[in-house]
Amino acid sequence: MLIQRKSEIGAIQAVGENRLKPITMLDLKSEFSLFEDRVRTAIDEVLDSQHFIGGSHVGALEQEFAKQFDVKHAIAIGSGTDAILVALMACEISAGDEVITTPFTFFATAGCVHRTGAKPVFVDIEPDTFNLDPAKIQAAITSKTKAIIPVHLFGQCANMDAIHDIAKSAGLRVIEDAAQAVGATYKNRFAGALGDAGCFSFYPTKNLGGFGEGGMVTTNDDALADRVRQLRNHGQTDQYHHQFIGGNFRLNTMQAAILSAKLPQLDSFNTRRRAIAKLYDELLTDAPSVQTPRIAEECESCYHQYSILTDDRDNLRQHLTDASIGSGIYYPIPLHLQPCFQYLDYSEGDFPVSEATAKRILSLPVHPMLDDADVRRVAGCIVQHQSETIPAEATGRS
Repeated sequence: MLIQRKSEIGAIQAVGENRLKPITMLDLKSEFSLFEDRVRTAIDEVLDSQHFIGGSHVGALEQEFAKQFDVKHAIAIGSGTDAILVALMACEISAGDEVITTPFTFFATAGCVHRTGAKPVFVDIEPDTFNLDPAKIQAAITSKTKAIIPVHLFGQCANMDAIHDIAKSAGLRVIEDAAQAVGATYKNRFAGALGDAGCFSFYPTKNLGGFGEGGMVTTNDDALADRVRQLRNHGQTDQYHHQFIGGNFRLNTMQAAILSAKLPQLDSFNTRRRAIAKLYDELLTDAPSVQTPRIAEECESCYHQYSILTDDRDNLRQHLTDASIGSGIYYPIPLHLQPCFQYLDYSEGDFPVSEATAKRILSLPVHPMLDDADVRRVAGCIVQHQSETIPAEATGRS
């Protein structure tokens, strides 16, 4: 098998690396061509209506999203970050409280906890799924703990049964950070329908990306949904009547219309991402020093990222760059080592799995516009790099 892969590599090299098209982490222009007519029609509808805040397009997106992902309520929010913040506020998280989450995630997860006045409390991750390790949660619970935020990182749901068991016994809320997991499932239930609330991002790079910022809060709790709706509009019950102090967390009408136009494409895009990931899994068996993602049996990932682990991460990344292949590092610095969280008194070594992962992780192109030849080229470049840097006897292959 390795000999066959090496012949593919040789064919690629014969063409000349410098003449090959770049393989990028995203190809939004090509994606846009698939739904351009629908999007332009949606934009024209909003322009004709001159309703840019609220209106029928926002309500339509909320209904479509709730139906597609089998959740009772979907409340459109101005960004994924604000979705987390308003969900915390709706769960009455405030100064003096503690919220358990992972240090290996995008900054917004813990940043929003801090913004409520509460304290982020970090728990290390599993080494293969990169998600919050339920076995380490119990030791972090105190009398001040009010919630757990599992992050469905890279599109794979966390171990929600174990997390729910812990939360139920301690009387804690569970808020899903599903920013990267739109369309992912856990035991055939969609991300966003697995906790007290789910938080999504429609940042342009996401599987369902808008043309700017956007987010969604989902819940099956009627009272929580009502509170989120009030909080997103400065806590109003009726115009100029404020029951709570909220904020301006509204999704604008144009973004809602665009997202509704793109939503029908999401399933096919996620299906393509899964096919790409499967092909990577097969091809990278020829690179034994590379650890490919493990997807838990009860999960179906939507592969927002396809992230490998390798001890030679930085050299491999440079090799890919030299071959006009994009890659990404998510995330190079765990949150407990960020300067802004020094006040939490964590130190290097406190979360060894997160720290080791940050040094070894590399995300490969997995967007739905890739064809199989692109995937083979990326994998072939990785196999080539290993064959040049690791002796055959060390890999056990020839």
